[in-house]
Amino acid sequence: MLGNIAQWGLMALVLVAAAIGVLFVTRGTAVRRVRGVGVDGVPVGVSEPDFAATVALLAGGVILPGNKVELTLNGDGTYERLWTDLRSAAESITVQMYYAEPGRVADQLSKILIERALSGIAVFLLYDAFGAGGLKRSYLAAMRDAGVRVVAFRPLRFRNLWVVQNRSHIRGVVIDRRVGWTGGFGMDDKWLGDGHTDLAWRDTNIRFEGPAVSQLLAAFAAGWAEATGELFSGRIAVTYEEDGVEAAGLLATAPTLGSTAAERFLALSIAGAQQKLFITNAYFAPDRSFVALLVAAADRGVDVRVLVGGPRTDVRVARRAAHSRYDRLLVAGVRVYEYQPSTLHAKTFVVDGCWTAVGTMNFDNRSLALNDECTLMVLDKTFGSQMEDVFLADLARSAQINLEEFRKRPQLARVAEWGANLITSLL
Repeated sequence: MLGNIAQWGLMALVLVAAAIGVLFVTRGTAVRRVRGVGVDGVPVGVSEPDFAATVALLAGGVILPGNKVELTLNGDGTYERLWTDLRSAAESITVQMYYAEPGRVADQLSKILIERALSGIAVFLLYDAFGAGGLKRSYLAAMRDAGVRVVAFRPLRFRNLWVVQNRSHIRGVVIDRRVGWTGGFGMDDKWLGDGHTDLAWRDTNIRFEGPAVSQLLAAFAAGWAEATGELFSGRIAVTYEEDGVEAAGLLATAPTLGSTAAERFLALSIAGAQQKLFITNAYFAPDRSFVALLVAAADRGVDVRVLVGGPRTDVRVARRAAHSRYDRLLVAGVRVYEYQPSTLHAKTFVVDGCWTAVGTMNFDNRSLALNDECTLMVLDKTFGSQMEDVFLADLARSAQINLEEFRKRPQLARVAEWGANLITSLL
């Protein structure tokens, strides 16, 4: 009798643990609305003097003056500039990379890192064990033999099963604690090209100097400490560029219980839009709360436009999930576009021509609740204008979604959207 009770008790415990595990893996975002502290309840606008402080307090993204930022588009505008920076390293290189596959780009990276390490430069490479899982052991061993410190982030182990769904989606490169890089790029040949032709992915990346570089280095240090037990510390001077005019900051986000810094940052940015909100995002699957925030922005007269991946997307289930949101957005007056020439992979937005973000964060539950991400935030009208120009140029290569035509899609497509919507918590 007691044996049966013990067995049933154990089974119940296993079922409860399984249920908790499923809920933990699929947990969503907590923020549902944004309200100002004042009597009128109006959130702080992105152009108001208090906005930068609000982001710092609520999302942890500190905006500092004295940065120089340079937009680099697609592989053609990114890799040669990045290779030049890496070759110039005289002291140290840190690379944190989510996605990598064997090919010309990965080979060039290892060639440069090996050369710099053999020259006495301290070189560190932290790669995500899932996103860069296609790299061969011989490739990694060659770098280690040359003195590059190569470490996998969260490899599959029994002891870390509870965090295996939380990946480091960060792309971050720091050279000599002076130059930083982030964006959507990976170390794979699919990013080679102009982003306008088939097989050449369309992506937006950013090179920067100034205080934001130290913030990116701090994000690397946090990941390295988890992966190795070794914490970098001390003597990191925050440098301000004399001719740097942009106020900018590197926001590094990580999953946590309750609301995350990523969702608070995105919610504040949407709620702070007063005139224009231009979003480019490869994998657009916001939950109901963020759809409501976008609808609310359109309802108060903001020109809301969203550019997402089109027929050449590499994750079709994400496009199906996006389609399930179109109807409500279009009815509210949000304009939605799908990029046509190639795979869209950029993750950016520009608000009211002055508040911009370029980084790794997708508009989905995985980026907002489950992954480590990084985004360079820039509060500058000149850079904002440049970002708007890029957005409008992309729209010229995109198809606008018409509500009437969209509602004529076949029933089978609607079923597929319903199915995709069921798994959006994991996207």
